[in-house]
Amino acid sequence: MTLVDDADRGVDAADLMVAGVVVGFVAWMARPGTLTGMLWTLGVVATFLVGMAVFRGYDVGYLGTGPGEFQAVLRGGVAAVVVPAVASVWADIPMSRLAVGTTALLLTVGVGLGRYGVRRGLHRARAQGQAMARTLVVGDGPGLRRVIDDLKSASYHGYRVVGTCIPSLDAAPAARDIPTLGAIADIPQVVHDWSIDVVVVTGGALTGDGLRRLSWALELTGTRLVVAPGLVEVIGSRVRMRPTAGLSLLEIEVATPRWRQWAKWWFDRLTGSLMLLVAAPVIGLCAVAVAITSKGSPFFTQQRVGIDGKPFTMVKLRSMYIDADARKAALAEQNEGSGLLFKMRQDPRVTPVGRVLRRFSLDELPQLLNVVTGGMSLVGPRPPLPNEVDAYRDATWRRLHVRPGLTGLWQVSGRSDLSWDESIRLDLRYVDNWSIALDLLILWKTLRAVVGGSGAY
Repeated sequence: MTLVDDADRGVDAADLMVAGVVVGFVAWMARPGTLTGMLWTLGVVATFLVGMAVFRGYDVGYLGTGPGEFQAVLRGGVAAVVVPAVASVWADIPMSRLAVGTTALLLTVGVGLGRYGVRRGLHRARAQGQAMARTLVVGDGPGLRRVIDDLKSASYHGYRVVGTCIPSLDAAPAARDIPTLGAIADIPQVVHDWSIDVVVVTGGALTGDGLRRLSWALELTGTRLVVAPGLVEVIGSRVRMRPTAGLSLLEIEVATPRWRQWAKWWFDRLTGSLMLLVAAPVIGLCAVAVAITSKGSPFFTQQRVGIDGKPFTMVKLRSMYIDADARKAALAEQNEGSGLLFKMRQDPRVTPVGRVLRRFSLDELPQLLNVVTGGMSLVGPRPPLPNEVDAYRDATWRRLHVRPGLTGLWQVSGRSDLSWDESIRLDLRYVDNWSIALDLLILWKTLRAVVGGSGAY
């Protein structure tokens, strides 16, 4: 774990360096400046760093985790504006709005970019087997197998499963690809012999007094004790710990707070309007290219299903010939998509200009109009066709609980390369766990996916 400790120290140093650069820049920008302005700038920097600490931005467990880490950065930035403003009113001291606003913005952007760089470096190291926590998984049955599979499939989180401990050594091993190192009573000795960094207890393998005594046994080893309660696709921000009558109760947020819904509504409208304004010339040029290279309107409209099953008309730049729908049946046997999706890597219905538009997702830019008018969101599940919705079964209906998105987890996780089940799983994960910080992260990843063209055809 030395590399993680180095990364943690690197993050601390990087944040202080960004703070120093920002203070120097603001001082240079405001020259000859005033003492009051500089004091406000230093106050904003101190508030930002304290806010980051309060929101666990310096918790080594958050390092490289994604949304949680960047939420701490955003909340630190908000605190850096709100606290000085409140202090200014309370103390009746004139506030340098330019200094405060500039400092908070530069700190948030600079620290966010620095954290992103550290996160990428840590993920690359973990992909090569470095900076991994030696992990012992405790339990049996399907719960044990699921935790092992999940930890192995997400190596960027930094857990390397080296063995298991099961309730009884007389039973058959629960994971044939992972060695059984002992029974539950042997955990302290196994931790010592195998230099374990993290013990993960699954399901009901240990409860109550057993967990308490295990924590006592691990107290002097420096080993972390983690309990996997069996919650599926639930992020930490939806879980609250409620100590009650000597019990530690987990409360799960089942309804999205209204303030977060309003924040997303305003974020979509304002950001979508700005993006549409910037993209308008590009859309116009692409429309001209489509119009002069193939017959028909340069724009393609199609009925899609939106939030709560309400239909809306989605608009895109036309990337296919005008007889594409009539030719679809003849190509059914060449379908490379899965589930309800029809996909072909070399679809003969796509025009030459359309291939370029699809390669860089330019055909989807007019959907910003749907975002501005409220039919879509910037981030959300893929907007389904009516015939797809007619075939929905069971939990798939929950995709319609939020507005469909111009981009989403499916877009940044493989796009057309995903299977139907994988795309549904990602959509449901987003519906249950969305946040503004997650939306910003997906938008950033979308830009990288579009530039790289991964999964686009």
